[in-house]
Amino acid sequence: MAFVITSPCKEEKAGECVEVCPVDCIEEGKDMFYIDPDICIDCGACEAVCPVEAIFMEDEVPDEEHEYISLNRQFFQEN
Repeated sequence: MAFVITSPCKEEKAGECVEVCPVDCIEEGKDMFYIDPDICIDCGACEAVCPVEAIFMEDEVPDEEHEYISLNRQFFQEN
């Protein structure tokens, strides 16, 4: 299970998550950051530093944000 970046990141793109990720699984997209679920080691470092509380464990993503689970995965399949 991986962490997922959700809608509060859109247009925010603070970037603290990228700086603390020990496995470099977070990449910047056009309007937000994305976590590669195949590389994420579930350490939680990114979640702790996110200033807009946009990062959740996959099984804790709020119902209204579930589309971001597939959006994070798709970002890495397309790039």
